[in-house]
Amino acid sequence: MADPTLELEGSAAIPRSNGEPVFSAPWQGRAFGMAMALHEQGAFEWKRFRLRLIAEIAEADAAAGSPDAIEDDDGALYYSRWLAALSGVLAEADLVVAAELAGREEDFRTGVRREVY
Repeated sequence: MADPTLELEGSAAIPRSNGEPVFSAPWQGRAFGMAMALHEQGAFEWKRFRLRLIAEIAEADAAAGSPDAIEDDDGALYYSRWLAALSGVLAEADLVVAAELAGREEDFRTGVRREVY
C-alpha cells in the first residue's frame, strides 16, 4: 500500500527528518499511528482526512494570526490539529460519539486520567 502521508503537502505535511516522521512527544506518535491504522482498516478515506487536516490547520493559522504558526513549535500544534481532524472524520463516520470524546479529552486535560509513557 502506498504511503498516504506522502499526499500531505505544505502546512499539512508531516514533520519529517531524513524522510521519516518526527515526533517530539509519545502522544504525537500515537496520534499518527491511530490515524494510519484506522485508515488502513477502512475506517475512513484518506482524502477525507487530508481535507479535514488542511481545514483544521487553516483554522488554527487564522486564529493565531500567522500562516506559519503551525510550523513554529515542536509539533504539538501540528499534531493537535491532526487529532482534531481524526476526531472529526471518526465522528462523521459514527465511529466515535463526539460528546464522549470531549469528555475523555477533558479527563486527560484535568488529570482525571493520566497519560502513561
